[in-house]
Amino acid sequence: MDPSFWASETNSFRRFTPESLAAIEERIANKKKEEVKVKGKNKDQEVEKDKLTPQLDLKTCKTLPSLYGDIPAELVGEPLEDFDPYYNDHKTFMVVNKRRTIFRFTATSALFMFGPFNPVRRTAIKILIHS
Repeated sequence: MDPSFWASETNSFRRFTPESLAAIEERIANKKKEEVKVKGKNKDQEVEKDKLTPQLDLKTCKTLPSLYGDIPAELVGEPLEDFDPYYNDHKTFMVVNKRRTIFRFTATSALFMFGPFNPVRRTAIKILIHS
Protein backbone atom coordinates (compact mmCIF):
# COMPACT_ATOMS: atom_id res chain seq x y z
CA MET A 1 0.00 0.00 0.00
CA ASP A 2 1.20 3.49 -0.79
CA PRO A 3 2.45 5.45 2.30
CA SER A 4 0.98 8.70 0.93
CA PHE A 5 -2.45 7.07 1.20
CA TRP A 6 -1.92 6.45 4.95
CA ALA A 7 -0.83 10.00 5.67
CA SER A 8 -4.02 11.59 4.37
CA GLU A 9 -6.21 9.07 6.14
CA THR A 10 -4.52 9.23 9.57
CA ASN A 11 -4.04 13.01 9.74
CA SER A 12 -6.13 13.45 12.87
CA PHE A 13 -4.42 16.21 14.82
CA ARG A 14 -6.97 17.49 17.34
CA ARG A 15 -6.47 20.13 20.00
CA PHE A 16 -6.64 19.04 23.62
CA THR A 17 -9.74 20.77 24.99
CA PRO A 18 -11.80 20.60 28.20
CA GLU A 19 -14.15 18.30 26.29
CA SER A 20 -11.21 15.99 25.53
CA LEU A 21 -10.32 15.89 29.22
CA ALA A 22 -13.94 15.13 30.15
CA ALA A 23 -13.99 12.26 27.62
CA ILE A 24 -10.79 10.81 29.13
CA GLU A 25 -12.24 11.04 32.64
CA GLU A 26 -15.39 9.29 31.43
CA ARG A 27 -13.33 6.46 29.87
CA ILE A 28 -11.39 6.08 33.14
CA ALA A 29 -14.65 5.89 35.13
CA ASN A 30 -16.11 3.30 32.72
CA LYS A 31 -12.94 1.22 32.94
CA LYS A 32 -13.10 1.22 36.75
CA LYS A 33 -16.77 0.17 36.65
CA GLU A 34 -15.92 -2.72 34.31
CA GLU A 35 -13.08 -3.84 36.59
CA VAL A 36 -15.42 -3.86 39.58
CA LYS A 37 -18.00 -5.91 37.64
CA VAL A 38 -15.35 -8.42 36.52
CA LYS A 39 -13.98 -8.76 40.06
CA GLY A 40 -17.49 -9.30 41.43
CA LYS A 41 -18.35 -12.00 38.89
CA ASN A 42 -15.02 -13.82 38.73
CA LYS A 43 -13.53 -13.83 42.21
CA ASP A 44 -11.97 -17.25 41.67
CA GLN A 45 -10.96 -16.89 38.04
CA GLU A 46 -8.09 -14.72 36.95
CA VAL A 47 -9.10 -12.90 33.78
CA GLU A 48 -6.21 -11.85 31.59
CA LYS A 49 -7.06 -9.14 29.07
CA ASP A 50 -4.90 -8.11 26.18
CA LYS A 51 -2.88 -5.40 27.83
CA LEU A 52 -2.08 -2.44 25.60
CA THR A 53 1.49 -1.23 25.46
CA PRO A 54 2.73 2.15 24.24
CA GLN A 55 3.60 2.23 20.55
CA LEU A 56 7.35 2.39 20.03
CA ASP A 57 7.12 4.93 17.20
CA LEU A 58 5.13 7.35 19.40
CA LYS A 59 7.42 7.36 22.43
CA THR A 60 8.25 10.62 24.16
CA CYS A 61 11.27 12.49 22.69
CA LYS A 62 11.04 10.59 19.40
CA THR A 63 10.25 12.16 16.06
CA LEU A 64 6.65 11.90 14.90
CA PRO A 65 6.62 9.32 12.06
CA SER A 66 5.82 10.58 8.58
CA LEU A 67 2.94 8.10 8.55
CA TYR A 68 0.91 10.69 10.50
CA GLY A 69 1.41 13.37 7.87
CA ASP A 70 2.44 16.99 8.27
CA ILE A 71 1.32 18.78 11.38
CA PRO A 72 -0.54 22.02 10.59
CA ALA A 73 1.48 25.13 11.48
CA GLU A 74 -1.19 26.41 13.90
CA LEU A 75 -0.93 23.18 15.95
CA VAL A 76 2.85 23.20 16.41
CA GLY A 77 3.56 23.70 20.10
CA GLU A 78 -0.12 23.32 21.05
CA PRO A 79 -1.55 20.58 23.31
CA LEU A 80 -3.01 17.77 21.18
CA GLU A 81 -5.05 14.68 21.92
CA ASP A 82 -2.81 11.63 22.07
CA PHE A 83 -2.70 9.30 19.02
CA ASP A 84 -1.45 6.30 20.95
CA PRO A 85 -4.34 3.98 22.00
CA TYR A 86 -2.39 3.09 25.15
CA TYR A 87 -2.94 6.62 26.47
CA ASN A 88 -6.66 6.54 25.63
CA ASP A 89 -7.54 6.20 29.31
CA HIS A 90 -4.63 8.16 30.78
CA LYS A 91 -4.87 11.84 31.67
CA THR A 92 -2.17 12.92 29.23
CA PHE A 93 -1.77 15.08 26.17
CA MET A 94 1.00 15.43 23.65
CA VAL A 95 2.77 18.42 22.15
CA VAL A 96 4.77 18.32 18.92
CA ASN A 97 7.43 20.96 18.22
CA LYS A 98 8.73 22.29 14.88
CA ARG A 99 11.17 19.41 14.55
CA ARG A 100 8.25 16.95 14.99
CA THR A 101 9.54 15.77 18.38
CA ILE A 102 6.85 14.32 20.64
CA PHE A 103 6.46 15.55 24.21
CA ARG A 104 3.88 14.14 26.65
CA PHE A 105 2.46 15.96 29.66
CA THR A 106 0.00 15.00 32.35
CA ALA A 107 -3.40 16.69 32.35
CA THR A 108 -3.59 16.77 36.13
CA SER A 109 -3.02 20.05 37.95
CA ALA A 110 0.61 21.07 38.31
CA LEU A 111 1.51 22.33 41.79
CA PHE A 112 -2.16 21.74 42.69
CA MET A 113 -3.19 25.01 41.02
CA PHE A 114 -2.12 25.09 37.36
CA GLY A 115 -4.57 23.02 35.31
CA PRO A 116 -3.75 21.90 31.77
CA PHE A 117 -5.49 24.96 30.27
CA ASN A 118 -3.91 27.58 32.55
CA PRO A 119 -2.05 30.29 30.55
CA VAL A 120 1.00 30.08 32.84
CA ARG A 121 1.28 26.34 32.30
CA ARG A 122 0.76 26.66 28.55
CA THR A 123 3.58 29.22 28.41
CA ALA A 124 5.85 26.96 30.44
CA ILE A 125 5.14 24.08 28.04
CA LYS A 126 5.98 26.26 25.03
CA ILE A 127 9.29 27.21 26.69
CA LEU A 128 10.07 23.56 27.49
CA ILE A 129 9.53 22.30 23.95
CA HIS A 130 11.24 25.20 22.20
CA SER A 131 14.35 23.99 20.43
